[in-house]
Amino acid sequence: MSLQTQLVESKQDWEAFLAERPEANFLQSWNWGVFHQKLGKKTFTLGLFENDRQVGAALTVKEEAKRGTYLTVAGGPLVDWQNAEHLGAIFTALRQLAEQEGCQFIRIRPQEIDSPELRQKVAQLGLQESPMHLTADLTLQLDLTKSEEELLAEMRKNTRYEVRRAEKLGVEIKQSEDPAEIQAFYEHQLVLAKKHHFVPFSYQFLYEQFVTFAQDHQVRLFHSFYEGKLLASAFIIFYHQEAVYHYGVSTPDNDRLPGSYACQWAAIRWAKSQGGLRYNFWGIAPQDQPEHRFAGVSLFKRGFGGQEVQYLPAHDLPLSVGYQVVRGFEFLRKKMRGL
Repeated sequence: MSLQTQLVESKQDWEAFLAERPEANFLQSWNWGVFHQKLGKKTFTLGLFENDRQVGAALTVKEEAKRGTYLTVAGGPLVDWQNAEHLGAIFTALRQLAEQEGCQFIRIRPQEIDSPELRQKVAQLGLQESPMHLTADLTLQLDLTKSEEELLAEMRKNTRYEVRRAEKLGVEIKQSEDPAEIQAFYEHQLVLAKKHHFVPFSYQFLYEQFVTFAQDHQVRLFHSFYEGKLLASAFIIFYHQEAVYHYGVSTPDNDRLPGSYACQWAAIRWAKSQGGLRYNFWGIAPQDQPEHRFAGVSLFKRGFGGQEVQYLPAHDLPLSVGYQVVRGFEFLRKKMRGL
């Protein structure tokens, strides 16, 4: 057996491998790398090959922050976690890449279900749980192979009522792939960030992400209106038969009207019509943390039913003594942000 790692230069080759991995989502897609390049970051499409056949992948992003320089692998690496040789080879390659780029540590959040066995495996690789999230690890996912009637029946009574109320009121839904609409989305997000005390995404972050995925028709905005007034908007990424509710905004008019419910139901129905297998509401707060900053929006999401899926949380592979300083800083920041 001959194992080797090398950078994959072809989008077609990269996406062909991901198409064979049912767990792969947009976080390891070629376009996610392009998006980060547009933000001025270095990315690496690292492939693992066995006898010239690709058996692993790790879309890797170099992060240069004031607190330190490190590599991230969100939603990956994509590899057979039961194969010790494959696992060892891809982590060796990641370590070499990190050292080459002058990084203090590597942060991963695999697309693997959390379990004691997996925790033991990553510990053996030298990883420790990160103080911060890399991306959503506790998610809520809806099975789109069910009929619309089944999906409605499995909603909470109040959620089903609001979905039907939106239809009775004649709440209008509009869909768009127009990047120009990101400006308004961004401005509504600023208002919400000020009201709810969170750090908003930059306009460039939202715009470049939308433009990149829109080129392959992998993203869409859903807007709800009542009497010509915007109520809510949802930013949906559709990749590998999975629709992901990545971001959302609402207006004051939505406080008394079911615009957010209408947006979600429209996006769910659209994803089904496109052959989607899952609708991923993305991150939610644990049910036993009612004071969590995202408890309110998590209650809204859970009203639609679905299954909670807990992936392994972000883990770090320290590469220098400076990592401990970063770790201490991040623990403090997490506490301050109420996460």
